[in-house]
Amino acid sequence: MAEIQMGAVESKFADIIWENEPISTTELTKQSEILLGWKKTTSYTVLKRLCDKGIFKTDKGSVTSLISKEEFYALQSERFVEETFDGSLPAFLAAFTKRKALSPDEIEQLRRLVREYEEE
Repeated sequence: MAEIQMGAVESKFADIIWENEPISTTELTKQSEILLGWKKTTSYTVLKRLCDKGIFKTDKGSVTSLISKEEFYALQSERFVEETFDGSLPAFLAAFTKRKALSPDEIEQLRRLVREYEEE
């Protein structure tokens, strides 16, 4: 499952599903037309591709997820840190904060995450 990927356009489409699931394929194509400007055929093509990747499934005209949005993005984040920073979260944070200062609220959120992790 760690190899599952989506492009930016697929991600926007996936968000429609995650935010409305279970969603009928009819409603999904309507939402895709409104939000993305897609024709029905484009929606079905992208849906099939995402189902083939194991992210979603269709059953009797209803679309649901096989993995949650949070799980998907956690997998993507882990893969990015692993491939780009040899798996080092501190190296990632150091690179990230070189160009973008963390707000006091973000710093406190990170501290809270570390405390919660230590308590587990």
